[in-house]
Amino acid sequence: MEGDYVVGESDLSTDGPTHGFAYNVRTRRLIDIGTLGGSSTNITGLNGDTVVGTSSLSGDVVTHAFAYSLRTRTMTDLGSLAGASGDSTAAAVSGAIVVGSSSLPNMPATTKHGFAYSLRTRTMTDLGTLGGSSSTANDVSGSTVVGQSRTAGNGLTGYAYDLRTGIRTDLGSHFLTAQLISGSTVVGSDSLLSRSFDLMTHTSAMIGSGRGVTEVKQIAGNVMVGDNFAPNSFAFVARVDDGDFTYLASLGGLNSSATQVNCHGVVAGSAALPPAGASTANGPFHATVWVPHTVA
Repeated sequence: MEGDYVVGESDLSTDGPTHGFAYNVRTRRLIDIGTLGGSSTNITGLNGDTVVGTSSLSGDVVTHAFAYSLRTRTMTDLGSLAGASGDSTAAAVSGAIVVGSSSLPNMPATTKHGFAYSLRTRTMTDLGTLGGSSSTANDVSGSTVVGQSRTAGNGLTGYAYDLRTGIRTDLGSHFLTAQLISGSTVVGSDSLLSRSFDLMTHTSAMIGSGRGVTEVKQIAGNVMVGDNFAPNSFAFVARVDDGDFTYLASLGGLNSSATQVNCHGVVAGSAALPPAGASTANGPFHATVWVPHTVA
């Protein structure tokens, strides 16, 4: 959610194709984002009035990344690094920059590179790799892209790439998956524990106590949210600046999950209601919003 809009996907009919939508919570109007000529779309990001995702083209053989303007109600096909016949997917958008992954010319379809697409210049930039054959681009903040790359030794590592300077930072194996960025702070995981990385000081810190598995779902400013599996699933909110780590309460059951946080620290996710009997720890899960006491 951003501003007045919530984005997602909806079935057009039972067992039918799926279209992306944008819902205006102020006017209560639902906008069908449509497709690039194929049957379905997948929504992956929203920034300002720009929605990004992936759509099938006519015939549903090829998929391309797209950007949809909520202001003009127009969809832009971002193409691919391999031209019109290649595949691409969008992962995130920040301002006029969309990032994702694309197939390459004269390469197997499974070999992909991360890309950055400028909505101002209508150009797609190949972000390359750390010496290996493939890479992804998973998130962007300002001019900095983060993702995963193969190395010259065929290993896997996280990276950050500055579009202004062309400087690429190897984040190491602790940032192998789920790379996210806000400002100069990158978060990622080694599939077990999550860590933060400061691109200004090149210092890293563990998120949480190190118990179980931590997964960051979103970061906004100094605040990040996600889930800790130790062994049950508990939503958490953590701060980058002081390392504070707080579990978020359920709705009477045991478990909870956090997926989004905004610049005011308001967290969205789901939480369990009280169980109906002693045989289970949870009742039904309901959509949940956690509001910090400091929100005006």
